[in-house]
Amino acid sequence: MIWLIGNKGMLGNDVESLLRENKLEYLSSDLEVDITRIEQLRNFVSGKKIDYVINCAAYTAVDRAEDEPDKAFQINAQGALNIAKIAKEKNAVLIHISTDYVFNGEKHGAYTEEDEPKPTGVYGKSKREGEIHIQNILKKYYIIRTAWLYGIHGNNFVYTMLRLFKEKESLKVVSDQWGSPTYTKDLAEAILKIIKSNSSDYGIYHFTNEGKTNWYKFAEEIYKKAKEYELVTHNIDIIPISIDEYSNKAKRPKNSHLSKQKIKDAFKLKISTWQDSLNDFLKQIALTERC
Repeated sequence: MIWLIGNKGMLGNDVESLLRENKLEYLSSDLEVDITRIEQLRNFVSGKKIDYVINCAAYTAVDRAEDEPDKAFQINAQGALNIAKIAKEKNAVLIHISTDYVFNGEKHGAYTEEDEPKPTGVYGKSKREGEIHIQNILKKYYIIRTAWLYGIHGNNFVYTMLRLFKEKESLKVVSDQWGSPTYTKDLAEAILKIIKSNSSDYGIYHFTNEGKTNWYKFAEEIYKKAKEYELVTHNIDIIPISIDEYSNKAKRPKNSHLSKQKIKDAFKLKISTWQDSLNDFLKQIALTERC
């Protein structure tokens, strides 16, 4: 039995779809089971045998976290601690989603799982504390750090760009913050591959789509494909700017590029490029709009 926590979120929706498609036995929960209250978690799975717990629940409002740190830590740290405790009680494997924000972004080159986390903002610090809780309590866990998530079922950069393309004739996008976009469908498939492998190669892993880009180049590719699929019909001037010109409460890591070699080797994963996955995503949107 698999327990999916956060099934109504952007990633959780795609994970649940795959669990259904593969006819795997699972149960799911979202806000109706408060992860900050361990008794609610315990009661939800009382009397049930749980083999895997997939935690897709998180506080992800990076800037707002600076104003409400208690809430961010309550969900990302205390919530992860509670889930780890329940996983241990059930002798279940925990698959927990973490973030590139555990790094400060000052490294040259891709971050590996062996690099020391140095989060700078509340969001990153809260997620890192959640990782530490899991490592301290469990032996059977997979912590998957990811970055720049987008998907069908939630607010994300791609949807924001598509909206702005329709509203504006020009827009400014940061060009000196580097990383790799991640299609939630691809990450969901990687999670399923881990479960099906029945592996015991526990630990921390990184997963994004292949390739390295910046937000400006990402926006340019979204625009190019959006025009190709007639999601946008007029011309847009996309202007590159420095991250220092963009006002954010939370400091963003300038380099979020994560190495995927460990997860590819351990689970024989073939990861799509970010361009191919973006194309698949926008094609799906175009087909949906035409129906």
